[in-house]
Amino acid sequence: MAIFNPQTPAKKEAASFTPDPPPFRETPANADAMPAVGAPAVAPASRTEPQAKESLIASDLTIEGKIEGAGHVRIAGRFKGDVNVQGDLTLDAGAKLTGSVRARKVVIAGELEGNVDGAQRVELQQGGVLVGDVKAGTLTVAAGARMRGQVDFGWEDKAKSGGNAESNAAAA
Repeated sequence: MAIFNPQTPAKKEAASFTPDPPPFRETPANADAMPAVGAPAVAPASRTEPQAKESLIASDLTIEGKIEGAGHVRIAGRFKGDVNVQGDLTLDAGAKLTGSVRARKVVIAGELEGNVDGAQRVELQQGGVLVGDVKAGTLTVAAGARMRGQVDFGWEDKAKSGGNAESNAAAA
């Protein structure tokens, strides 16, 4: 809802000795997350870490090589090679990746032929295909997704919470 201050130029000139009142602002439910009046508007994510950029391999491209970096990668075309990023990897529907993956978060709506190792989170979306092994903190599989391979998930939390590192390594 917006409220406008319909002042004509004549009225504003006549009252030029008084400052304009601050604009009406409706208080949202998460008012404690809002910056104070007059404070610069800063996104919460930018306070803790800089926003990572996303690189795109478009749907009409076929690339062979290796991807390494700190940002996010979105593949809509075909890529043959290993992907090692500190950010997120997203395979769009219709995309195909042949190679191993190391990323913080992996979202698969296309096809991945290769292993996913060391991800915090893996999402296999409807229509997504994964042929390979997965080692991740969490795994989400949507109805209609397909996978062939071994899966290890949830073990990372036990290792961090004080479990015996030797027994965790032997179990993997």
